[in-house]
Amino acid sequence: MAWPDVQRMARKYLLTATMLDGYQKTIGPTATRFTHYWRIVAKLENGKTEVFWGHTKSLAEANRKRAATREAARQRGWKDFAFEVVELVRTEA
Repeated sequence: MAWPDVQRMARKYLLTATMLDGYQKTIGPTATRFTHYWRIVAKLENGKTEVFWGHTKSLAEANRKRAATREAARQRGWKDFAFEVVELVRTEA
């Protein structure tokens, strides 16, 4: 008898982030226990906007992204940027 595939047996969830501007991002279904969603909205010199996002397993990990964003802004020559972190809400998949 073969061992069951542990990844397939793990309980899966949908994770939803709601940003302050009302934007919602849904991640999943996933069994990974992400806790926070981060988003960078970068304003470029040419007037365009770039958006970067990700999810982390802790608020501390998300806040480390904030520190790295300052360096990225300098290296890439962003005119301005906004960095946001929100807690993910987990629901059954």
